[in-house]
Amino acid sequence: MWDNATIMMLLEGIRDSLYMTLTSTVLAYVIGLPVGILLVISAPGGLKPRPVLYKITDFVVNMLRSVPFLILMILLIPFTRFVVGKAYGPTATIISLTVAAAPFVARLVESSLLEVDKGVIEAAQSMGADLKTIIVKVMLGEARISLIVGVTIALGTILGYSAMAGAVGGGGLGDIAIRYGYQRYEADIMIVTVILLIILMQIFQFAGTKLSKKLDRRLTH
Repeated sequence: MWDNATIMMLLEGIRDSLYMTLTSTVLAYVIGLPVGILLVISAPGGLKPRPVLYKITDFVVNMLRSVPFLILMILLIPFTRFVVGKAYGPTATIISLTVAAAPFVARLVESSLLEVDKGVIEAAQSMGADLKTIIVKVMLGEARISLIVGVTIALGTILGYSAMAGAVGGGGLGDIAIRYGYQRYEADIMIVTVILLIILMQIFQFAGTKLSKKLDRRLTH
């Protein structure tokens, strides 16, 4: 059972899961970070209140977050096929993972920025700082620890989504667990894939915690 082919299959599964998770996380933050900032800035009481813009953005984020991931994958099949030429495999799954994770990331960013002391923001305004400076140097700077914790949470969530994608040919460890552990009743492969997913999750958690503590020590000195 545990020949070279099986080991190579699992190694490829780890590679594909990391590829999907890391790439989707980066893309989700490319979309979700500015959306999260927009939610904070345009909210009532924000730096630049825009009630209509806020309500539209808030509605879209909530709507996308309400759609279960597997259903979202199916809905996005035509778009995914148009973008990458096929609707299955790791690269195709990244499209669905990004769309699913971006609104989640936006909420994480929004939550982190709302934790920033308003007194610090008001002090920057009194010193004549413009909106861009306040966002980049004050809000994002003060919220850096919380933002890193958010990245860790996002990585874990997207890794879980990538495993679910295996149910519809998404690739990675989830696909191996479905095809061999479930459909072929090979319980040992199912157990190993679960253990590998747990290990990957712990690595993400450890790296995020280590980085946040390192930055926290820098801020306190």
